[in-house]
Amino acid sequence: MTPTNAIVVDGVVKRFGELTALDGIELEVPSGTVLGLLGPNGAGKTTAVRILTTLLEPDAGYASVLGLDVVRQPNAVRASIGLAGQYAAVDENLTGRENLRMVGQLTRQSASTTAARTDELLERFDLIDAADRPARTYSGGMRRRLDLAAALIHRPPVLFLDEPTTGLDPKSRVDLWGLISELVADGTTLLLTTQYLEEADRLADHIVVVDHGRVIAEGSAAELKQTLGTTLVEVRFPTVRRARIAARQLAAVGPTELFEAEAAVSIGVTDSGRALLDVVRLLESVDLAPKAVNVRQPTLDDVFLQLTGELATDTEESAPATRGAA
Repeated sequence: MTPTNAIVVDGVVKRFGELTALDGIELEVPSGTVLGLLGPNGAGKTTAVRILTTLLEPDAGYASVLGLDVVRQPNAVRASIGLAGQYAAVDENLTGRENLRMVGQLTRQSASTTAARTDELLERFDLIDAADRPARTYSGGMRRRLDLAAALIHRPPVLFLDEPTTGLDPKSRVDLWGLISELVADGTTLLLTTQYLEEADRLADHIVVVDHGRVIAEGSAAELKQTLGTTLVEVRFPTVRRARIAARQLAAVGPTELFEAEAAVSIGVTDSGRALLDVVRLLESVDLAPKAVNVRQPTLDDVFLQLTGELATDTEESAPATRGAA
């Protein structure tokens, strides 16, 4: 019987020399759900994925997938998971069909099962017309879809996606989100690391934010946004100098954040209507005419910035990971 938690990480530590990549991290992912693992560069996201997929061993702690110990039962774990890493792990000299059949052989599927599954996945991932073309002729989005199809060839109940849409254009990213949503609807358990907070907001049932190898916050996207407890009033100015002056003045209204690159100030408020009037009146009193004023609800970007002190950026551990096979 499938355990309640498909993925468990308990006090896992991983060091690389003097660098501690994971410092006692703990995670639980219930079966059939999506966990979004977020964090700034160097937070340890990819290290956690590599431990869970048996590509690295932890220095301390315990981790399991479907109740299987990742250290003591690595072969059983590999037979039960799929992994699509930061880079599409496809052989560019093979056709799409040949790539999928090769992975079917590596995961010890029968020839007939692999052939049928290959046709099914090529159709599902909209690759049937390009099935017999070398993968080197594929676009970035097509390669990423082929990589995800390869990770699913043996019907794994647990799927790890490490930065799955990095480098894709917006349309390809949205298309891949749709495919991921279909997989989850079919019952797949998913652990997703991503630099796109919109991606986590859309796909994840639960989000864990890590920094310096530790969990610093967790909850649903809505719960994390609520931790800010504020609405944001954003005011843009014609010059950075005016924005700096305004940031000092507007501190009387609420907590402010200065964004010099945009010559803008963000103020956190609890009563947006009254606060908006206060902002306008205060700026008028000191003769600081704004270029634009906007009121909006917090996003995961705001939460991420508050928790980590930086914006989400590209991945920290960029070496391509090899797909595990039984």
